[in-house]
Parts: sequence; structure tokens; C-alpha cells
Amino acid sequence: MSAAKGYNAEQIQVLEGLDAVRKRPGMYIGTTGNKGLHHILWEIIDNSVDEVANGFGDTVTIQLLDDCVARVSDNGRGMPVDKHPKLKISGVEVIFTQLHAGAKFNNDQYSFSGGLHGVGASVTNALSEWLYVEVARDGNLYRADFHSPELANGKVKSGVVKNPLTLVGKTKNQGSRVTFKPDERIFKGEKFNYNIIADRMRDVAYLNRGMTIILEDLRMPLDGGTEKKDTFCYKGGIADYVQYLNEGKNTLYDKPLYVEAKEKNFEVAVAIQHTDGYSENIYSYVNSIPTVEGGTHEVGFKSAVTRVFNEFARKNNILKEKQPNLLGEDFREGMVAVITVKMQNVQFEGQTKGKLGNPEVRQKVETLVAEQLEELLQMRGYKSSAEKIISKAMGAARTREAAKKAKDIARQQNKLNGANLIGKLSSCSGRNYEINELFIVEGDSAGGSAKQARDRSFQAILPLRGKPLNVEKAPLEKILANEEISTIISALGTGIEPAFDITGLKYDKVIILADADQDGAHIRALLLTFFFRYMRKLITEGHVYIGMPPLYKLQKKDEILYCYDDEALEEGQKKMGKTALLQRFKGLGEMNPEQLWDTAMDPAKRSLTRVTIEDAAAADRRITVLMGDDSAIRKDYIYRHADFNKIDSFKIKAED
Repeated sequence: MSAAKGYNAEQIQVLEGLDAVRKRPGMYIGTTGNKGLHHILWEIIDNSVDEVANGFGDTVTIQLLDDCVARVSDNGRGMPVDKHPKLKISGVEVIFTQLHAGAKFNNDQYSFSGGLHGVGASVTNALSEWLYVEVARDGNLYRADFHSPELANGKVKSGVVKNPLTLVGKTKNQGSRVTFKPDERIFKGEKFNYNIIADRMRDVAYLNRGMTIILEDLRMPLDGGTEKKDTFCYKGGIADYVQYLNEGKNTLYDKPLYVEAKEKNFEVAVAIQHTDGYSENIYSYVNSIPTVEGGTHEVGFKSAVTRVFNEFARKNNILKEKQPNLLGEDFREGMVAVITVKMQNVQFEGQTKGKLGNPEVRQKVETLVAEQLEELLQMRGYKSSAEKIISKAMGAARTREAAKKAKDIARQQNKLNGANLIGKLSSCSGRNYEINELFIVEGDSAGGSAKQARDRSFQAILPLRGKPLNVEKAPLEKILANEEISTIISALGTGIEPAFDITGLKYDKVIILADADQDGAHIRALLLTFFFRYMRKLITEGHVYIGMPPLYKLQKKDEILYCYDDEALEEGQKKMGKTALLQRFKGLGEMNPEQLWDTAMDPAKRSLTRVTIEDAAAADRRITVLMGDDSAIRKDYIYRHADFNKIDSFKIKAED
């Protein structure tokens, strides 16, 4: 090795201040795509929510402005404006320029807070082109400006002070306001999505009973504006939330079971309502932060529910002496529940705060919830609700073995599916899970082309014969009896919930490759509904993709251009001229193997969209509305959310 390529001190980069955030933004916000863009907004909102949730105000306002600018305001105490004793700069400047600086590391200022890492506001500043803070405090109005300029050497200096905190006038208001523009150099054209923000703010308002959250879209239509304004405030808190989630579902009892308990520096609240459906949906939160991966509070909640309802069944002679106790999964069939915990010294597993790790919380939640739930079931009107829950659980227990059999389908293919499965699935020759792909295609014709086009060393093909079952309307026995569903379960090797085991997954990518028409869209919706209800981890861990077949082919002599939507076709025709030959693909079966490989299957050329879940609760409700039985609610939802004046464009992201 030459000395020029040697490893010495000269090669060591020292990233000062917020420059480390810009160098490796994924370490702090996960991605620089649309999810990361919203993440830097959540960080600012969470600070305002913490201020109000701790009793220092009652309103948080979010405004979306032109040029991808966001503004977040609250009527709390206002950020500290005095100088930090050690750093000799204002509290505002400390908050926005120093990583791991905040008032939430001890319990003096905030009883409960989601923002414990002390990096939120500074990360937003680091990844913004500019940001300014206005503080109304003690009758005075202050302002500080920050920016991320590009230096003469081409490097960007992240989130530095442009104008230090300055007194700019007098005011009768109180609180803080942060206005920022995400840096185009980082987020590359991503825009704030009103519906994503609205879904999250609705959740926060439900979780903080009495808090008012105002969301307003002031952008021009060409800048993504919707002209929408929503005010979220719920006096019933999470009990209202559960009823909202169950809109369009048939509930077993009208009034949700709601309990809450408090002790020093700890609060827990739970709302439960069962439907006549078959899936369980538990949404948990810690200090208003969604814990999408659960944690110790969920474990404690489940234990409490199982114990209390088994004891109730025994005391009321519903379960006889010789009958075994029902399992937790039996009581959770058809359950929609929200559990929220407010506490100090939160230990999240990972920066993304997806799972609560505090071991002491399990016993604390189990004890408090069990005590309150036992008392509730003794009250007039709740005994019948408990009896309905137990009756449904006993029915679930009788069909539990069917769910267990689902896990064994992959292991016992010959017994359960036999040659039928082998005839459908064209497996790949490779056994490396990390690179293997399964294409689920529509019909034998598409299946035939895909089998010829594929690279059989890592690509497997599973053709569907007819549309999959709508699992939103079907009991588990019918789901397992459905040939298309059972074949998918067998091919993937994971089983389904409650016996789902992702360690058995045979393919890193599960790619839905359907026709680019209404029937194809319907098949995608049916498959995604199944994955969401019974294999949700496939989605949350990033294994489910949508393949993007082209709609058109333009050819002029030897030049070929594939177009994936009408807009691309228009641009292609302008480029190639009117003499270019146009072919419209009605389905995948019309494409020859070479065309299918070049456009939809070749990893070097194809476009895949990874399926993600931004908000599981919102996704659950949308699936219920769009795939359920209540046509009136479905029509109302489509009327309120569909834009019939625009061609819907599918945002294509790189597969990696």
C-alpha cells in the first residue's frame, strides 16, 4: 500500500456542532425521504405538545406555508431567553444548536415528556435551510435566526446562528413559535402531506384530553395546498379514540371500557372495545409517542386483561371448574384497544422510540389496570359487556387450533396442499433468504411470462388464479380454507397471526406485480389488507413492495421508451415525435418475457415502491372503511378524500 493511501491522523474528520447531523442524517431521522421530512416536523411539534401536556398551555397550532415552510406555535411559557451559565448564550440558542441539550433530562420542568434524547430541535435546525424562533415571555417578544449557508469551499455549515436572540418588541401573548424551511439539499423536493400530519395530530389530541390542536394548510394549490383546516380537541380522550377507530365496525357493546390510574410520576389509561371481527388491534403510546413495536406497557396490559376476564368468568360460572382458562389471544380477538402511559425516565429501545424498554412498567401497568378493570366490571351496565367479551373469547378458543395449523402449512405442504401448491409456485433455486424475491402475479398468463423472464437463481413466481379473499369480511376458518391465501402462507413460510413467525420467511422481498388497471389495483388492495391484518411485520420490517409495470411502449426505429402513466406518455411523445409507434399494455400477459424483465423484474432497471405504514391506527381505520361492509361510510370517505380533478400519481421510490 502506498503512503498516499495510508491511514493516519490526517484522514480523521472532526465534525463540529450540527455538521454531524447533516453528514449522517439517517442516524437521526431514519431517512431523507418523506418520512424523514415529517420526522423533523414531529420533533418541533412534540416540544410544543410536551409544554401543553404538562399544564403550561392549552393550544398547539401547526401551519403549512408555501415553499415547504412549516410553522409550529404554542401558548406555553415560552422558551428560556436568559443566558446559559456555562455556554454564555441564550437558552433558545442552546436548544437549537447543541445536541444533547434540553430541560427534559431531569424532572424539574416536565413531569412527562417524549423528547428525552435532547436532539430534536437541534436536528430540525441542522436539516433546515433556515429557521427562526419567536418567544413571547413576560410581556416581551424575542427572535433568533438560524441558517445553513454554503461556504466558499462548497461545504455547508449546518444550523448556525445568523442573528442571536434579540428583543424585538412588546406583546400580550405568551408562548413559542418556530418557523422553518427543510433544506432542499437534503430532502430533494419532498413536501409535507396534510393528511399524514392530520392523522398524527388527531392521535395526539385523543391522547391528551382537552388539548386543542389546530392544523391549517395555507399553501397554494400548486405548492401542494389543500385549503384544509382542522381543529382537534376531544373531551373523552382515548375512549373517543377507540370509538373513532371502530367507526364502520359492528361493536359487541356500545360504551368502551375505560380505566385510568395514577401514582407518583406515573399515569396509565386504557380504553377497550370489541368488534365482531377477528383481528386484534392494540395501539400503545408513551408520553404521546406511538410505540409501534409495543413494549413492557403492552405486556402488562395484556396480562391484566387475561387475568381479570378469566377471574370474572370463574366467579360468574361462565367457565366451569373443569374447563381450562382462556388464553390472552382469545380475549383479544376483535379487540381494539388504546393504552397510553405517561412517565418519567423513559427508556425507549432505539432513537426511533418504537418500543418501551422499562422493565418495571410491566408489573406497574398490570397491577393498576387489573385493579381498575375489576372495579369497572362490578358497576351497573358493564357486566353484560364482560359477558359478551367472554362469549366471543370462548368462540375464539374453539377455533384457536385453526390458527396454529396455519403455521404448520409451510412445514406440511404435501399434506395440506400437495401437488397443487407445487404446480402454482415456481420457486427459485437459491436458498439465500437475503436476496430471494417472490413475485405475486395476476393470472396464469402473467405467470407464464414472469416464469420465462425471471432469474430463477433468486426470483420465485406465484400466479394467482382469481382475486384473493377479502379478509376484512371473513372469519379465520374461511381465510384458511381459501386456496389463494393458503398458497401465499405456504410460499412465505411464516404462518399468520397469532402464530406468525418472521424467522421462517423465505424471501427478502415480496413483490405484488399486478396489472396497471382497476382490477390490478383491487388485487393489490386485497393482498395488502391480508398482509396488514395477518402478517403486519412483513410490512413494518420492509419486505412488501409494489411492482410498477408500464402502461405504454413508445418505439421509433430502434429507440424504445416505456411510460408508466399518462403524464410520462405525454412527455415521451413530445420527445420522440408523432411518428413514434404507441402500444398500450392491457395487462402483464400482453408483455413478452424480455419486456417484462426489462421493465418490472430486472433489479438494475425496475421501479419498486416499498409499502410502509406511517400510522398504524390510521391505516387500520382506512382498511375498515374501504374494505368493510358499511357502504355509506365508504362513500362518504371517498367523497371527502378523493380528488377527481387530478390524475393520481404513484410516487416511485428506489427499491433501496
